[in-house]
Amino acid sequence: MNGIDLLLYVLAGLLVLVGLAGVVLPALPGVPFMFGGFLLLAWLDDFTRIGPATLVVLGALTALTVAVDFAASVVGAQRVGASTLALAGAAIGTVLGLFGGLVGLLFMPLAGAAVGEFIARRDAVQAARVGVATWLGMVIGAVAKVAIAFMMLGVALAAWLL
Repeated sequence: MNGIDLLLYVLAGLLVLVGLAGVVLPALPGVPFMFGGFLLLAWLDDFTRIGPATLVVLGALTALTVAVDFAASVVGAQRVGASTLALAGAAIGTVLGLFGGLVGLLFMPLAGAAVGEFIARRDAVQAARVGVATWLGMVIGAVAKVAIAFMMLGVALAAWLL
């Protein structure tokens, strides 16, 4: 193994680690980074340990995670009749929450959705319902993303080690 190969293995490992962090940090595309790391590992090993079938499984899990990430908050909000302003507020709250640490990440989407819904409908009760539903959808989506990310890690490790 030469120096370039070693750097590429380190890069693959970093992609997987950054991807794991990105599963809970909305600013990073976590699972796609993980997939990129696994793909690089497969390529470096000439697809011997992580072969095409494993990459198809990892790719399908990546696509599933992207779909879950997109749908979770939207479905939660739509179940209680959220307006488009509420969805936009949740997105803005998520971005602003990045600057507020863990508390910001957890509660700014809720606040953003509630503010957006209140602006749209001027109904505080409905705004609160939409905020909570959006937040619950986001939490359920985050739990699903974490579970799928660890499934991907398990699939890749099993393929690499077995």
